[in-house]
Amino acid sequence: MNGYPSGIKKVIENLQKLPGIGVKTAERLAMSLLRRNKKESISLAESIKDMVENIKYCSKCRNFSETDICDICSSSSRDKETICVVEQPEDLFAIERAGEYRGLYYVLHGSISPIEGIGPEELGMDFLVKRIKTEGIKEVIIATDPDVSGEATSIYIARLLQGTDTTVTRIALGIPAGGHIGYADEITMSKALEGRRRIILE
Repeated sequence: MNGYPSGIKKVIENLQKLPGIGVKTAERLAMSLLRRNKKESISLAESIKDMVENIKYCSKCRNFSETDICDICSSSSRDKETICVVEQPEDLFAIERAGEYRGLYYVLHGSISPIEGIGPEELGMDFLVKRIKTEGIKEVIIATDPDVSGEATSIYIARLLQGTDTTVTRIALGIPAGGHIGYADEITMSKALEGRRRIILE
């Protein structure tokens, strides 16, 4: 990055910290910001600052929210007897885009992965189970990614709820193996939810 003023270098270095952004892409983005209308670039910077300072986790579902309890959890029109468990907030947004599901959510912010040091404690499993039992949840739909850690997480949750009155189901494999739910289109997501199956533990 020789030749760039320090202010531009700093922006390029920070952009490279984002996933999927290499040096060339970071340079193009920085140049684009400089060439845009100054007010637009400043507005973008202020919106990022506002997001980082004001977005937090919903105290019930752990989705991103501006308030202690998010709009979905506080809505009177949602099905309060069904919870869909997802790995990341973007998975929740993908399901919402499909427009078919009207229940509640729980966001794990990951999946069980001993190699990465992620266990049930880091995913808030105890809080999830407590919520299911205290709120009288009748069905838990597990919508973790169809990969090794996602499958391990779904089995773990099913075992935690074994012996309870709660039905545990898994979304159908409309999502390709190894894929990510957050990238699924609306039709695929709808079909995956419609075709969910009950988890049978041996």
